[in-house]
Amino acid sequence: QVNFVVCQLFALLAAVWFRTYLHSSKTSPFIRHVVATLLGLYLALFCFGWYALHFVIQSGISYYIMIIIGVENMHKYCFVFALGYLTVCQITRVYIFDYGQYSADFSGPMMIITQKITSLAFEIHDGMFRKNEDLTPSQRCLAVRRMPSLLEYLSYNCNFMGILAGPLCSYKDYITFIEGRSYQLQQSEANGKEDTKYEQTDPSPNIAVAQKLLICGLSLLFHMTITKTLPVEYNIDDNFRATASWPVRFFYLYVSLMAARPKYYFAWTLADAINNAAGFGFRGYDKNGVTRWDLISNLRIQQIEFSTSFKMFLDNWNIQTALWLKRVCYERATFSPTIQTFILSAIWHGVYPGYYLTFLTGVLMTLAARAIRNNIRHYFVESPVVKLCYDIVTWMATQAAISYTVVPFVLLSVKPSFTFYSSCYFCLHIASILVLLVFPLKRTQKGSKKHESVQPLWSRKQEEESLLQKNSYSTTNNSFSQKQEITCRYQALKQ
Repeated sequence: QVNFVVCQLFALLAAVWFRTYLHSSKTSPFIRHVVATLLGLYLALFCFGWYALHFVIQSGISYYIMIIIGVENMHKYCFVFALGYLTVCQITRVYIFDYGQYSADFSGPMMIITQKITSLAFEIHDGMFRKNEDLTPSQRCLAVRRMPSLLEYLSYNCNFMGILAGPLCSYKDYITFIEGRSYQLQQSEANGKEDTKYEQTDPSPNIAVAQKLLICGLSLLFHMTITKTLPVEYNIDDNFRATASWPVRFFYLYVSLMAARPKYYFAWTLADAINNAAGFGFRGYDKNGVTRWDLISNLRIQQIEFSTSFKMFLDNWNIQTALWLKRVCYERATFSPTIQTFILSAIWHGVYPGYYLTFLTGVLMTLAARAIRNNIRHYFVESPVVKLCYDIVTWMATQAAISYTVVPFVLLSVKPSFTFYSSCYFCLHIASILVLLVFPLKRTQKGSKKHESVQPLWSRKQEEESLLQKNSYSTTNNSFSQKQEITCRYQALKQ
């Protein structure tokens, strides 16, 4: 953990240096790729020792597969290999070397690299094999129309800004940043005329970085002072279960799981700040001309803590992973997309049994919450007072359901997880099954238009925020020879 924090702080300083002295206006993309890759591999070597070779091996073999298999089927082979290689490394680390411990946990960066390998393979398949009219709007915007060079591929997978903690970004966004085209935007007015006030600007990320570092500091302080006093393991303490009342137990369940979240807030927000400090993550300007630096942000803390639905929590937690699961699995699944997506998420996270218990429970919770929302929510939205009461009740229910669901994720093993669930008499499992038996659940339809008419596990609004609305920004540089596609990557944000 100390190595990780030290390396991330070094990466933060390197990002400032990278933006200042290796700015795209001063340096060629080749040099930026080389420096970003070498710094990333150095950080990996410092943090994980020779385990860092796994990052290069996984990326190198995946690139070789892409070259020899061809664009028609390479996405399938890359997906199986990258996920399989990650799983083998996780099995080796967990069951052979150090079960339950996180020393030399090199699988964390490999999880991010696996996301990048698989998402890029699908994007190349979409861009170079599938017909344009067969793609969804998001797939069309993300499609890659040429095979990346080996240097570009390694730079994308192993750059110093994201090798340790991500977050995932699309290949086109990364290449746009390296080549210096992410700032070359013009804000358009409603009548189609260009507003030259924002033409060719290179905004400073300093305010955004400072705000995110403040959040990091508060999260770290909370983790070091509060989290250890509220261990999740206390939920299965024999004396606590025997003496505490149900309201007390559920309240402690909530606060102990809430106290477990700041370490993720710290890691993901720091990773976001590092990318911003390098100049990456600029989304554009809002209608007031204020810069937005949340293109690859991984969480929204306020929405997480005040979620009023299971879906809302998932929409704002580990955002880039949710988008990855949606793009490579949910949108492409031929049957039971929700179940397939949760299974893939469990496999990607690792081989601890607690992960699978959490995600299988999450399937029930998601389907039950969706059924309740579809069948009863419309009765409570007419009156503001009734809506407020409904939001309070659903907030309490959501926090209880989330806490109940993720306990095995923290406890990891089967025995303590079942001890917890049995002590609660599997109450929310049973309640979810009863809800699904009582309320009709809309079936998920597949197909491009049908699929978009059904709310997926993660909100389409999240995808829209990543891809943005279509006609509010235009790009002035077109080295991809795909001006319209790059334009759709920077569309006006609508909350």
